[in-house]
Amino acid sequence: MNKKSFDWKSIKRFFPYLLKYKKENIAAIFLGVIAGSTSVYMTYLIGRAVDQLIVHRVDFSTLYRIISLFIGIVLVTVISQWLIQRLGNRVAYLAVADLRKDAYQQLNQLPLRYYDQTSHGNIVSRFTNDMDNVSVAVSAIFNQLFSGLSVVLLAFVMMIRMSVVLTIVVLVSTPIIFLVSWAVANASQNNFRRQQEIVGEVSGFVTEMVGNQKIVKAFQQEEVNQTRFETINQELYIRGQKAQFSSSLTNPLSRFVDHLAYVAVGFTGAYLILSGSELVTIGVVSSFTIYSTQFSKPFIEISGITTQIQTALAGLTRTFDLLDQQAESSDEDGQELTNVQGEIRFEAVDFAYTPNRPLIEDFNFTAKPGESIAIVGKTGAGKSTLVNLLMRFYDVDKGKITIDGVDIRDLKRDNLRKHFGMVLQDTWLFDASLRENLTYGNADATDEEIYTALKKSYMYDYVMRLPQTLDTQIGQQGIKISDGQRQLLTIARTMISNPAMLILDEATSSVDTLTEKNIQSAFLEMMKGRTSFVIAHRLSTIQSADKILVMEAGHIIEQGTHEELLAAKGAYYQLHHAQFEQ
Repeated sequence: MNKKSFDWKSIKRFFPYLLKYKKENIAAIFLGVIAGSTSVYMTYLIGRAVDQLIVHRVDFSTLYRIISLFIGIVLVTVISQWLIQRLGNRVAYLAVADLRKDAYQQLNQLPLRYYDQTSHGNIVSRFTNDMDNVSVAVSAIFNQLFSGLSVVLLAFVMMIRMSVVLTIVVLVSTPIIFLVSWAVANASQNNFRRQQEIVGEVSGFVTEMVGNQKIVKAFQQEEVNQTRFETINQELYIRGQKAQFSSSLTNPLSRFVDHLAYVAVGFTGAYLILSGSELVTIGVVSSFTIYSTQFSKPFIEISGITTQIQTALAGLTRTFDLLDQQAESSDEDGQELTNVQGEIRFEAVDFAYTPNRPLIEDFNFTAKPGESIAIVGKTGAGKSTLVNLLMRFYDVDKGKITIDGVDIRDLKRDNLRKHFGMVLQDTWLFDASLRENLTYGNADATDEEIYTALKKSYMYDYVMRLPQTLDTQIGQQGIKISDGQRQLLTIARTMISNPAMLILDEATSSVDTLTEKNIQSAFLEMMKGRTSFVIAHRLSTIQSADKILVMEAGHIIEQGTHEELLAAKGAYYQLHHAQFEQ
């Protein structure tokens, strides 16, 4: 990935998130001016105090007044800087919260293709590691920015008033500090960007392996996974070491240049005093040394957090990369289906997940209202792809799919999907109450509707035995349930949503044979009057289907009823014979 070393575009895009909080920014500017002014004035008081101490007769009353004023100024400075820090933290975390909200909103608008092609752990890493780094860096910069600018400007004015010659000495060193910081940051930014990408890879790998630990152990892949992890981790170590090493040079190099400036100020000031200059005194040189420190301090402190800034910039770039992903096309002007009859027609449909590798070609089929359509075939035949196209998880490349004569691309996606109920082989229940899970597709469902669905899915007795019945928490924070029970609950959830059409993808794969027969009867009751698509490998579950499609390589090679296909003694007969032979 060959990108510009320093991505100014991402910084520019983040500014609106920061500028949104006007009150906090104005307050920080005001407090920054106060903190900067008091810091500069403290230095002036130090110079006056030094001049008071080196005279032959010390005026203690004047010295006490200077010290008292100095203490008061210190308190004002400390309080101002503390308030700036509070405001900086608030703006940083609120701005990043807004960015995180926009990024999550973008996730909801991205097509399924993006999720299929991107590691889920990598996506999660952008919401956690990357954005946390941004908020920490913004807070650190915010704390230095306003008071630092004030100090630089006021210190410059005071130095000019005291000595033009000494000011020139200080000004010579400052551009060198800036150039050193810029050169190191520019050279190391690619390492920081790659470091954050590898962090995402580590997150994706660990998420995948932890979530599938049973399979890992079943296939004895612990050592293989350990080796793969160590390889990724080693690359992260190397990249991180390079990034940290190059970035760590910034602060000491900047301080070295700054210390040379101290020496130059000291020698130049001493020379002017010895030359008999009336404008330069020992107190002036003392103040000037501190002013030169204050003048360069913001640059030094920024260089000290270069690592945080560069890590944050890499995370910011990755976040905006997510926001720049092509979202699904707008469907605000789309139609809405009402009074769905359920006639579904595939007309000359072509589709490929990868260009130049077609999966479905010239696919034609019509499902009449209320028909139950079973789809069978070998793995990779295109069965689940038809579901993806029907739900518009992917759009067809050519041809069209219509429902009641309306091209589904002319419909609003939410409206289209609302009319389908899906029960998938991969079950999903989130960490919440049982009621919230069951009403996920129909928030207005009554308890009576919920209990009816639970009875039809043979989960009513189980739920009634739970400590808090429907209000029982399930998932990581609640009770654990078996895979079969999870699938029965997802079936009940689909029944509660009361859709016009159904898609059942291996919906009974995790239940025993007896329970499967009971669920089949519940399904048959639910499928009455609804156009239904049933994907199944166990042919015993689809024998009552109105029509069975046998697919191979994206084409229908046979279709008919169970009896018709057995009589034809073709592909379906062979599949049936393979499953039921003695």
